[in-house]
Amino acid sequence: MSSHGDPIPMTSSACGPLTGTAEVPGDKSISHRSLILGAMAVGETTITGLLEGQDVLDTGRAMQAFGADVVNHGSGSWSVHGVGVGGFAEPDQVIDCGNSGTGVRLIMGAMATSPISVTFSGDASLNGRPMARVTDPLTLFGCKAVGRSGGRLPMTLVGAVDPVPVEYTVPMPSAQVKSAVLLAGLNAPGQTVVIEAEATRDHTERMLAGFGAEISTEITDEGRVITLTGQPELKPLHIEVPRDPSSAAFPVCAALIVPGSDVVVPNIGLNPTRAGLFTTLREMGADLTYENERAEGGEPVADLRVRFSPDLTGIEVPEERAASMIDEYPILSVVASFAKGQTHMPGVKELRVKESDRIDAMATGLRAAGVTVEDGLDWWTVTGLGHGNVTGGATCASHLDHRIAMSFLVMGMATQRSMSVDDGGPIATSFPIFEPLMGKLGADLRRN
Repeated sequence: MSSHGDPIPMTSSACGPLTGTAEVPGDKSISHRSLILGAMAVGETTITGLLEGQDVLDTGRAMQAFGADVVNHGSGSWSVHGVGVGGFAEPDQVIDCGNSGTGVRLIMGAMATSPISVTFSGDASLNGRPMARVTDPLTLFGCKAVGRSGGRLPMTLVGAVDPVPVEYTVPMPSAQVKSAVLLAGLNAPGQTVVIEAEATRDHTERMLAGFGAEISTEITDEGRVITLTGQPELKPLHIEVPRDPSSAAFPVCAALIVPGSDVVVPNIGLNPTRAGLFTTLREMGADLTYENERAEGGEPVADLRVRFSPDLTGIEVPEERAASMIDEYPILSVVASFAKGQTHMPGVKELRVKESDRIDAMATGLRAAGVTVEDGLDWWTVTGLGHGNVTGGATCASHLDHRIAMSFLVMGMATQRSMSVDDGGPIATSFPIFEPLMGKLGADLRRN
């Protein structure tokens, strides 16, 4: 069932060429952080291009509950009048983060060093996801967390009255954990240090610097050592949110596998910690080019032009690239199904604890569509059948996971028989305009 209503079964069928311009929504990661850091600044932060998916809207409501003045001015234009670092009020209600692991984990970090108590909850998917990876380091600041068995939501956090700075080595590549610790460090005296052996998306570090925090990153033998000086007065910003590379992945990959396609996806963020999918696709032989490369708001962006690529080949995806494309493996596995040979994807155990077990969900659906998939705890291999040879004809479970639903719907655009998903409702959490956007390009998507 969709997290916000009855299930919405959907079917995708083979279509003619996808052509035109795909105006995908704003970057979800940057949208979350814009609202949270805007709420922690002193004065009014203005935001354009904010992603107005359910996940981000839930974060905006949470910031209102903490006392910030959050206003939607229409067409992706928002303002946030912040309360300053350490200025959060105690909410008088449970903070419902819906389906968003990013939202709940970043908000937990932001409030962990304020003397307030907050109860967090979410939908069935989010309530089944592990939170100890975030709450364990937050307790080092003096925060306390009490939740369901296995460190699951609903969970109450009691913020530290006298927070202390910490030095923390992130045990797994996770931008959410790193960001939660950095946000907690804002209201701790002295310097908070986060060490990550493998680089993850650095939107938090970039945005903290933009808001005026004293933050530095050093590359050492241990990895990236990020040092944040606590208790700054964050200054308000004007933020132009680039378009989301994770959302762009769907029209890009659809164009690669649908004959005759030629699609432009403008103003896509190409932060090197997020662009691993596009590098991988090009290595597979994708006709994918970057046009009008530029910088906006401290983030590299470009227009992507992608054309049908009938001669894709499977590759070994470097393990060290996983963190820069962790959300894109589901749709990559679809492209791999239409390539020739094996695509091996190691170092991806994080996929097991996303909105769903994404390896299991995709492997099950791909096999039902006639594709051979092997998988282990932290790897999977897709044996591609080549263009025109993927049977399809399966109905796949989305598991309340927006990326699983969209991946199988993209697959159906090029399979011999239609592909269906049991619930396309979760797509609204990250890509609310997916259906009309793909339809305008020429896709054949139907609600059953």
